Parts: sequence; structure tokens; C-alpha cells
Amino acid sequence: MQTTVTPTHCPYCALQCGMNLVPAAGGGVEVAERADFPVNRGALCGKGRTAPEVLSSAVRLTSPLVRREGELVPASWDEALDRIAEALTRARTAHGVDSVGVFGGGGLTNEKAYALGKFARVVLGTSQIDYNGRFCMSSAAAAGTAAFGLDRGLPFPLEDIPRTGCVILVGSNPAETMPPALRYFTELRENGGTLIVVDPRRTRTAEQADLHLAPRPGTDLALALGLLHLIVAEGRTDEEYLRERTSGWAEARAAAMAHWPEYVERITGVPVPLLREAVELFCAPEAAMVLTARGPEQQSKGTDTVGAWINLCLATGRAGRPLSGYGCLTGQGNGQGGREHGQKADQLPGYRKLTDPAAREHVARVWGVDPDALPGPGRSAYELLDALGGDIRALLLMGSNPVVSAPRAAHVEERLRSLDFLAVADVVLSETARLADVVLPVTQWAEETGTTTNLEGRVLLRRRALPPPEGARSDLEVLHGLAGRLGVEKGFPTDPEEVFEELRRASAGGPADYSGISYRRLAEEGGVFWPCPAEGAEGAEGETAGGGAHPGTPRLFLDRFATGDGRARFAAVSHRAAGEDTDEEYPVLLTTGRVLAQYQSGAQTRRVAELNAAAPGPFVEMHPRLAERLGVADGQEVAVVSRRGRAVAPARVTSGIRVDTVFMPFHWAGAGRANVLTNPVLDPVSRMPEFKVCAVRLEAVR
Repeated sequence: MQTTVTPTHCPYCALQCGMNLVPAAGGGVEVAERADFPVNRGALCGKGRTAPEVLSSAVRLTSPLVRREGELVPASWDEALDRIAEALTRARTAHGVDSVGVFGGGGLTNEKAYALGKFARVVLGTSQIDYNGRFCMSSAAAAGTAAFGLDRGLPFPLEDIPRTGCVILVGSNPAETMPPALRYFTELRENGGTLIVVDPRRTRTAEQADLHLAPRPGTDLALALGLLHLIVAEGRTDEEYLRERTSGWAEARAAAMAHWPEYVERITGVPVPLLREAVELFCAPEAAMVLTARGPEQQSKGTDTVGAWINLCLATGRAGRPLSGYGCLTGQGNGQGGREHGQKADQLPGYRKLTDPAAREHVARVWGVDPDALPGPGRSAYELLDALGGDIRALLLMGSNPVVSAPRAAHVEERLRSLDFLAVADVVLSETARLADVVLPVTQWAEETGTTTNLEGRVLLRRRALPPPEGARSDLEVLHGLAGRLGVEKGFPTDPEEVFEELRRASAGGPADYSGISYRRLAEEGGVFWPCPAEGAEGAEGETAGGGAHPGTPRLFLDRFATGDGRARFAAVSHRAAGEDTDEEYPVLLTTGRVLAQYQSGAQTRRVAELNAAAPGPFVEMHPRLAERLGVADGQEVAVVSRRGRAVAPARVTSGIRVDTVFMPFHWAGAGRANVLTNPVLDPVSRMPEFKVCAVRLEAVR
């Protein structure tokens, strides 16, 4: 039993709030305040407070399961791992190495993400690996890389937000999705700054804004272009900054000037006077920021949309300067680290490109393999899921629940069922795990040590606080066991610190350089911002904060951007329609999102009584005028129908949403599964599906 206080971090969102775990009277652990961690300063939301409840053996898996005569039944670890190894070998022998797919998760630690990517490419030799983080912030990553040469969620600490002059918050509702972060925006306003919220709904966050812009879903790109048009027309650009620190301004300016205010009002529904007010609030102070989240990013033009919002910062000289810049509010707990160390289809550890010969050479040397043996880029997340049962015959899935979380979810469920073999490693028996041929019970955050990287780029150490229940093993042990059965005896250690030491070497010299970070430093300093290159060979001088070690990089781009010439690049983009628009058959727009008491697919939070009491099920939020047209009363069940499926949930009637739009949270399976409706049309650059806008019709359920 644990007898001491263990400082650690919440297992949920990308804030990675600090918390202490202390012994509980009846056994196990309970959460206590950890005021010394600067991100949340002791504050926690309900999900964080109740996180230990999912550690209970009553709600989680404690034995491997294998499918016999159509049913999942308990089995030994040896049988379960043997079955997986045999099935993967069978698929590779019959159909080739790319017939085996790997699907990861944004909640996996850096060590697990690194090991999973290495396992796919070294042991399986497959190119078919991606992860659910593709559904989270891939458009922001693509736009940030194009503009700045580097993608890190926030290029500055959260503590800078209250000290700036204005924040435009686009498509984000931190009051519900990451409540401890809301204090930064409250403090901004207390300090005399202003907050502009862009959202088709009047959310809890929008209610606290100085200005709320409510565009039609799918028109954020036009809105950003209209604001840039006004910035130019009113002479608010920073000409010296444009000359000295940017490129591509002429083309971006020409594109923006085609989006005059009245035209943008017709597209977005945002009145011209509000557009002008937004420009005044943003340009008046010396410093300002633009922060985006899933609203503008989960669109078939998400990369262009984020690029257009970045343009506002560049045109006004608000990037790469103190208390200014563009940032992305990453969603998943390790969404940042998960995309840095090899889970993405086109990336190697250290955020290196899989197509870069020098990157392949470096990582192959660390892994002890021939660079030519590493596969090339594979399919993105939805494309991989769509290929299941076709080119991909077997799938190893860790830490994701695409039956609930993927777009066109009923189709994805069908593809999962069509596989020759599915193995799932998870904490609980999720909707996806229920379809598997083998299910592996794995350890959780409080039962293992590992690192995560929060939305600021701050690498953190999660510490083991108690032993896992008998029967559960870590994901690193799973990969070690499978690698050995598949003929690779070395290279997959089970000790997370040993894995991290290899990750340091693999990331050295890459855009996301962790080589100067060690477990010792993380424990002593409470977190280190990447990039943090080692001062000596193989990270020798990165062991402590003293002795001349690199201090880490809390604030990026103050001297130059990470592009070849050090200049930021404008995106010359123009408005275009969403993947599908309304028509007579489907006259209403659907947008999706999260609620305060649930998290992502709900696989864990739906097992916590307190959270279920606060948010017991799905709903369809709609405007009173729309409800009146349908003859629907508050609480009455309504069917939402798209070209892909049908979902049924109670109506929630509120004036805080546009008349032409309905909203559904996506945390639930069953009849109210919102993602059966969503459109999988992909952004051409990021391969992000268009979760945030699709055409639907509504039917009252009598």
C-alpha cells in the first residue's frame, strides 16, 4: 500500500494539471491539491478529482480476454500474446507487411508512443501506423509548421496569457474542456485585457468574453480573412515587421482583400460592426494573441483556416514577440508528445520527417537497423480505419476507441468487424475492445511512471503511486512480449526510463529535441520545455539544471522563426465551402464537441458515478425558433439524420446557439452516438476529418 504523497499529473486533458496522490482510508489513492505546479496552481476539474475511481478493479480490465465461440473469455497472458503474434505473422505472410496496421492514442505516454512507432516500423515493418491525435490538432500542426517551421501547441507558457492585451479564442470552450485554464482568461480581463470568443454557440466561455462572434459553422476561414481585410484597409499592419520577419505578404494580402466586410457578413452571419469592433480590440494594445482549438481545425479546410488566423498575428507584428503570438490549445493528454515521437504516419521521433534521408539515417542508427529497411509514410488515421478489412487484415490498437470517436463511426465499426484479427490494449472494455479477438488489460497513469508533454511543450514526469492489480501489464511489457515472439529479442525494454533515454538519443538534433531532458531533471524542476538540446555528447550534460545544461525553451521564435531563412511565412488562402452544405433535404448544420463532465469517447469518464450524474447522456442543443418549427419541446427526443447515419437524443432548447445550427456532444455510444453523423471528408494537407460541420435534418420522435 502507498504510504507517502506522490506528486503527479492528471490523466486527462493537455493541461496535465499537477495533483498529489495520497493513501485513501479504504485502500488505493485519492487526489489532493498540488499548489506548486504552475499550470493549474492546485485547481482541478471534476474529471481530475475523480480520476482514481477508474483505478478500481470493479470498472477496469484485470485479465486478458480472447474470443472463443464468439465470446470474449478470460485467458492467460501467454495465450493472449501468442494469439496476437500468430495472427500478425499470418497476415504478413499471406498479404505482406502492410496488411498489418497499428493505431495509437494521444493519451499514451511519450515512452509508449515512441515504442509503438518503433515496434510498427522495426518489428512489423509496416507503414500503416497512425493515431487518434490526427483527429485533434493535426490542422494546427500543419499550419504552424508551414508558418513558423515548427509545431508546438503553445510557443509560450500559459502564464503569458493574462499579461497580453487581447486574446482571440477561436472554436474553444475551456470553461468546459479544460476548466483550470479559464482562470488565465479571467485574469486577462482583470488586468485590463480583452477576450474575443469565436463560436457558433454562446458557451460558458463565450459568456465571459468582451465580444462574442457567432459565425455559421464552416465559415471561420472567411471570418479570419474578413478581419485581415479590415486590418489592411484601416492601416493597422506593422510594415517594419512585415519587411524584416515575414515572407509571402503580398500574396496573402491580395487574397484577403477579396473578402470585403459585407461579403464576409453574408458568408458568416457576423455583422460588419462586430467585425470592426474585433479589429479594434485586437489591434489597440501593444501585444495580442490568437488561440485556436478544434472549432476551426476539425474542418476539411482546417489547415487553411488556421493559416488565416496566423496571418492576423503576422500582419500586425504579433508573433515572435513577447506576450504575443499564435497558439493551439491541444486537447488530448499527450497529444503534443504523441505526435512528436513516431505515432503519426509520416513522422519519426523528434518530430522528424519520415521522408528525410538524414532523419532516417539518424533514427535508424539509434535503433540499430538499416535506414533502407524503414518503411515510408502510411495512411492517415481515418484512411487507415477505412482500409480495414481490405488492404489491412489485422490491427493492433492501443489507447483509442474509434467506434465512438471516429467520423462516420458506424462505417468504422463495420470496418473493424471485417478484420481477420483485432487486438486491443486498453484499461477498460471500451466499445472498440468489445469487437476484438484479443483484449489486453494494461496499466494506468497512477500505476506506472512515464512522461507526457502538455499543450505548452512542457515535458512532465508522471510518477507511479501504487502497484497495478494482478493481471494488468504495461503497454511497454506488451510490446516487449510481442517483439520477442516476433523474433526481435532486444530493443523493447519494459523500464520507462530506459525507453526515455533512447528517446532522448533518437530526438537529438530534431525539431522536438528532448536530448537535454532526463527523469532527474523532470523530478527536480517540475518540467522542462522542449526544444532542450544536450550540451554534451549523447545528452551527458543534460542530466541536471546546473553545470551549463540547456534550460529548455519556454518561449519560441523571439529571435527568429524555425524556417530556413528565419522568416515566418504567410498563407495565401481564400474561403471555400465546407465538404457539404445544407439543402432542402438536410437544411440544418450540425457541430459537435465536449461537455464539462465527460472526456473524449467517454470510455473512462462514463464509468464514474459523479460524472455521469452531472452529464448522464447525449443531447441535441437547438434554438427555440428551430424547436418551434419542429414542434419539439425541451427534453423531447429528436432524431438527427445525416447522409451517413441517424442519432437520437433529447432536445436541449437554448437561445445560446444559432438558429441554423444544432450541437451534439460526442462522448456516448448507443442511439445518441454523434459521430455516426459526422463527415469524414479530409483536409488535403493535415488529413483531418470534418467533425465540426455537416448537413442534417431533424425529426421529432413521437
